[in-house]
Amino acid sequence: MKPKVKFKIKPLRKKGRYIFTDNKHPQKGIFSSALGVISAVTVYMAVRLAFEAGGQAKPQYAAAVILALIYAIAGLVLGIMSGTEKDIFRLFPNLGILLNTVVLICIVGILYLGLI
Repeated sequence: MKPKVKFKIKPLRKKGRYIFTDNKHPQKGIFSSALGVISAVTVYMAVRLAFEAGGQAKPQYAAAVILALIYAIAGLVLGIMSGTEKDIFRLFPNLGILLNTVVLICIVGILYLGLI
């Protein structure tokens, strides 16, 4: 005798479902995210190279971090500007705001630890 199935397993995604929307990814948000990634990688590499040199940071590393600071501030402003637009997807503006804020906090932390 065949057992009765009490429930059905539904597929996670139904074929033929479309979402019609006018939303778009804002260019400022994408640029903000790109600036956040660039500045995060720059700060990471500067700290790593200074650590590998025994804590002796070269002036080039400081210049790179200052440039990353400028990128992070510009990226944060662009992320906020693109986040206020209407009818957009919020992935890239939010990602840009998050990355640039984290980079700014790291740079301020490095400067604070250098003053102690």
